[in-house]
Amino acid sequence: MSILSTAIIGCGVIGRTHVEAVLQLADRLVLTALVDVDTARAEALADVVEESIGSRPAVYATVQELVAADAPRLVVVATPSGLHVEQAVVALEAGAHVLIEKPLDVDLVRARRLADAANAAAARGQVCSVISQHRFDPSSQIVHAAIVDGGFGRITSGLATVPWWRSQEYYDSGDWRGTWALDGGGALMNQGVHTLDLLVWFLGRPVSVSAEIALLAHEGVEVEDTAVATLTFENGALAVLHATTAGYPGLAVRLQLLGSDGSAVIEGDALRYIHLRKDAEGAAGAYGGGDNQAERYAVEPPAGVDATQFSYGHVRQYDDLLDAIDRGGEPLLTVDQALLALAAVRAVYISAVRGRKVLIDDVIAGDYDDLILEVPTIEVRAG
Repeated sequence: MSILSTAIIGCGVIGRTHVEAVLQLADRLVLTALVDVDTARAEALADVVEESIGSRPAVYATVQELVAADAPRLVVVATPSGLHVEQAVVALEAGAHVLIEKPLDVDLVRARRLADAANAAAARGQVCSVISQHRFDPSSQIVHAAIVDGGFGRITSGLATVPWWRSQEYYDSGDWRGTWALDGGGALMNQGVHTLDLLVWFLGRPVSVSAEIALLAHEGVEVEDTAVATLTFENGALAVLHATTAGYPGLAVRLQLLGSDGSAVIEGDALRYIHLRKDAEGAAGAYGGGDNQAERYAVEPPAGVDATQFSYGHVRQYDDLLDAIDRGGEPLLTVDQALLALAAVRAVYISAVRGRKVLIDDVIAGDYDDLILEVPTIEVRAG
């Protein structure tokens, strides 16, 4: 239960979210360093931290400079996706615990290297996890607890939609945005990946993917702004996934889980509906006919954590990471699990480019490592 010195690599928008989370956990974490190639941006964030807590974190330009000066106990990687593995491996080899912002990386070759490094570090007592904060939403925890409890019976299908909007200015705001090399994809890799991760958490290991992707409402980017896919799972369940950043003005994320003995709806991170046969009096009716089991499966926020803050899910994941460190066990989301989610995302892209169904195991095995990804051209017919 010692206090861990903590460094955050990347001082952009998501880096600031991690700063908020670390400061909320002052009884366990102390922010000692900020790292960014744009040292002026890091210095500006250090000013904010100093004003908030009265002490100023050191600033470094690279992770190599950080570990050479004084390797912290915990390193948080919050940089563009294509840089995650290189920075995380340096931190692990320096003996630090590591938390990586989603996704694990954009390249499976590098991701496998990180998985090997994380497994080797685990043998030394280090913990490495990847952000998937929506697993820690109360709604997600409630549904997962009911699945484990057998309340849904056999899980039969899932439907997930991420109907968001991102402006052209969003993609123009950074030269790395909208690139395969550093962004790794578009609406699915960056916006829909959390919902895909929940599908995998709820339904189990995916087996195959059939998908289409398109660029429909943006210019000057390499990646998709719309993706649709069907997935099959080892337990026989089927799922439909939709993700877009081309749906102005943007609607709430919605995930439906259906089973032989129950159904649930998560919308906008809130549990809108859950009905379990074993808890019902008589047959279930249409949408409003079920019993809301949120109270039964309630998950309370950690003491002192403000659940209304944007960083709430991150705080809960930090709490899980610290628990894993304290007990010498695994976090809820391991690197191997994050590798599976990344493989599922890549399978969507590969299926769309190849125009056929793709097996997840083939993607993980490296059969498509050399495939160059691009958004297929769609011919628009008049009339």
